[in-house]
Amino acid sequence: MNPNDPRVRALLWQALVLGLVALGTWYLASNTMANVARLGVASGYGFLGREAGFQIGETLVAYGPQDPYARAFLVGVLNTLKVAGIGIVLATILGTVVGIARLSRNFLVNRLAAGYVEALRNVPLLLQLFLWYGVLTEGLPGPRQALEPLPGLFLSNRGLKLPGPADDPTWSWVAAAFGLGVLLALAATAWNKGRQARTGKRLPLLPITLGLLLGLPGLVMLAFGGAALDMPVLKGFNFQGGVTLTPELAALLFGLVTYTAAFIAEIVRSGIQAVGHGQTEAALALGLSRGRVLRLVVLPQALRVIIPPTTSQFLNLTKNSSLAVAIGYPDFVSVANTTINQTGQAVEGVAAIMAVFLAVSLSLSALMNWYNRRIALVDR
Repeated sequence: MNPNDPRVRALLWQALVLGLVALGTWYLASNTMANVARLGVASGYGFLGREAGFQIGETLVAYGPQDPYARAFLVGVLNTLKVAGIGIVLATILGTVVGIARLSRNFLVNRLAAGYVEALRNVPLLLQLFLWYGVLTEGLPGPRQALEPLPGLFLSNRGLKLPGPADDPTWSWVAAAFGLGVLLALAATAWNKGRQARTGKRLPLLPITLGLLLGLPGLVMLAFGGAALDMPVLKGFNFQGGVTLTPELAALLFGLVTYTAAFIAEIVRSGIQAVGHGQTEAALALGLSRGRVLRLVVLPQALRVIIPPTTSQFLNLTKNSSLAVAIGYPDFVSVANTTINQTGQAVEGVAAIMAVFLAVSLSLSALMNWYNRRIALVDR
């Protein structure tokens, strides 16, 4: 082994750095365990099997105070995933619209989009969450004076109440029909792409997709004679029944979506501008309208520039959902904080929070990287 060999020196330096990191990790871990033992605090995750003893306001699965901490953690994770999933979809749609509007030739549309981006990007997200929460809780009337923009839909400082599915087996068949519609729509998309490659002709997929997604569930409902709805009804000081969008969830979604969409808008704008103007001129020369040029020529090429930085914004939205604790939405961080306060096992609680967000972020990154590879240009 020649110490003057650059490769040998590189390996030695890497081994030294790795050893220092391992030594530092061992020192911190041993010191933490010694302090925990000195304070008489239990260690490990055995507490997950004990009764939680606290209520959670919003749940996607059945939960009660008598359930164990593990069940409470599951509720918190599902609440976080719900916010992240809905927020990513809405922020992508809003950000794309605003980004395209920033390139509009209409002065008013262009300036409004620019003002939106500059205002939302430069105000801290936490302040925006407080603003939305204040507007929803203080700016809306109480349940007895609730606004009713549509029959059966009530808006008050207790949240948005709207009709929901009742305990009717027809809804299971409707859900199955919708799932079948999604599968058929994906199959139709793949078949249409192959048909275009073979013949150069392409069927209009939008009406076909809408027909499958809406038509099949509609036919099922007609076959069963309709499905029962659980209508919200004012009883006492609040509404009973129906589906509730609480002020906490609404404020969190409004804040995350509008804030993240401002960054996505700039990414979309820069991605569109990265496509050579000659592509647009060539498409216009073929007689395509500007809308079809944008949809069929510019955006497919711009996606290769848009996807990587947009992935970072999706990750930011997911991690920023932890600010929900500031406005009372029971996400995973809020549930874990309550658990830490009750059990005193802060190390395990913080480690669980880090592990959950790490797993979600890596999964999302893997999905977006797979999609990015799918749309990448390949030399043949």
